[in-house]
Amino acid sequence: MIGIEYILLGAGFLLFISVILSRVTSLLDIPTLILFLLIGLFLDSTAVFGPSIQNYTTIQNISIFVLIIIMFSGGLDTDIKKMKPIASIGISLSTFGVLITAFVTGLFLHLVIGFDLILSLLIGSVVSSTDAAAVFSIFKSGEIKLKDNLAEILELESATNDPMAYILTLTFLFLMLNPTTSIWDAIILFVQSLVFGSIIGYLFGKLSSKLIEGVNLDIKGLYPVLLISLALLSFSCAELIGGNGFLAVYISALIIGNSKIPNKQSQISFFDGMGWLTQIVMFIVLGLFAFPEQLLKTAGISLATAFAITFFSRPIAVFASLTPFKVKLKNKLFISWTGIKGAVPIVFATYPLVAGIPEAPVIFNVVFFITIISVILKGATLKTIAKKLNVLIENENEE
Repeated sequence: MIGIEYILLGAGFLLFISVILSRVTSLLDIPTLILFLLIGLFLDSTAVFGPSIQNYTTIQNISIFVLIIIMFSGGLDTDIKKMKPIASIGISLSTFGVLITAFVTGLFLHLVIGFDLILSLLIGSVVSSTDAAAVFSIFKSGEIKLKDNLAEILELESATNDPMAYILTLTFLFLMLNPTTSIWDAIILFVQSLVFGSIIGYLFGKLSSKLIEGVNLDIKGLYPVLLISLALLSFSCAELIGGNGFLAVYISALIIGNSKIPNKQSQISFFDGMGWLTQIVMFIVLGLFAFPEQLLKTAGISLATAFAITFFSRPIAVFASLTPFKVKLKNKLFISWTGIKGAVPIVFATYPLVAGIPEAPVIFNVVFFITIISVILKGATLKTIAKKLNVLIENENEE
């Protein structure tokens, strides 16, 4: 058992390094958080958590809390007025885009790799979303400014597409665990999750806004605590009635953030800092549950799937979901390339582990490998691709 003084020493050192390395990694256009994923990968998970199956439940619970904070922070900091011009494009990418990505990837795994169809669609669903933390980190650290509201489109997509991927993941996992269930029943659960999540998110957002505007707390430091409690309540209430908790959290935060809450900027800054802290913890913990030797065993499948997602699934999804809109070809190509994965797919990959399905370790390793490839490859080339496609704003006078 590791002593608490050593744990605190390690935690303090890692947090210190995260701040220092943020400048170094920005020069490489790679999110700092990927380093913590790799640090966790090469640490000994049994020394930290022990060899119990409860490990998977532990990592999932930690990750769910972190995702709630990330989703709430993203919604709180989203200006609806700025997003209105590109809202339909972003929502189309985050719904139809995710759906198409999941199915095209699933069909590739089924027809080319030879996996069972439902298992293939489950893996496709897990890796179907882009990651808000990775996208925000690369844009901010690399000071990347894009033409035609591309940054806003990509940020809106990445901030809102996790709920769809989450619903798809749970749907196909349910079908794997209950093979006699009809597709119609799965569709009903899918729609129920979206509708109930949206309703709870809207109600919590409206009620919370009135509560925050009306309550007069003597201790200003309690406002962030109140917001955290509201985020947790919106998630849990949605989940308890069969809704999508992450969707509820984002919608409620969106409504709260666009209302007149006290000390709004300080609340946003607080959640930004807390988001960083919780993401560091999550990335290290996620890395702890992967092992280099196991990743190498699935390297062939992982590389093939990453190639399929990058050059087939993502482009097909982008072009198909943007068909109703007048979007320039070069913009579609750039959006297609910027399908950056992050910690969220790895979190979703823990659900099969907790459920105990036989193929779960393979799913986790493939998803972990794909995430690392995506962040390093696309993060390092994003600015170069933007320049090649002439979508990068390189001076203040350029539109």
